[in-house]
Amino acid sequence: MTDYDPDNVKQSPSAWVADQARRYEESGGTQATDMKGSPCLLLDYQGRRSGDWHRTVLIYGQDGDDYLIVASQGGADEHPQWYRNLEINPQVWLRVGTERFEALAETLPPEDKARVWPHLVDVYGPYADYQKKTSRDIPVVRLTRK
Repeated sequence: MTDYDPDNVKQSPSAWVADQARRYEESGGTQATDMKGSPCLLLDYQGRRSGDWHRTVLIYGQDGDDYLIVASQGGADEHPQWYRNLEINPQVWLRVGTERFEALAETLPPEDKARVWPHLVDVYGPYADYQKKTSRDIPVVRLTRK
């Protein structure tokens, strides 16, 4: 596994995600911090095979002091790669606005997901449609500051 260096993180292969992440990071968290009005964070996570650090931009909700992210992948039938990596390596780094900090990722059990899901749909309405598009139960991940 490689040591974390926020300046040496692999960007998303998706051009628009990489562009938003770059603008978010280069501005110190003052620009590109939302997606169509929904708040976004930068998630830096370690690859399960390579050990390299990767970065993606995700919409988030909150539950107390914790951040919540949704592994929706637009309602695809497969989990996103970032989620598959978190299952193996739950130690992550976040940038939320101007703040960067280490966090621990944990998939919510069904009863906790049911409790926070309405809030997440309020934050980003398409989540409800994404869940209807797929037979997979879309995971919700709690990010707890270390």
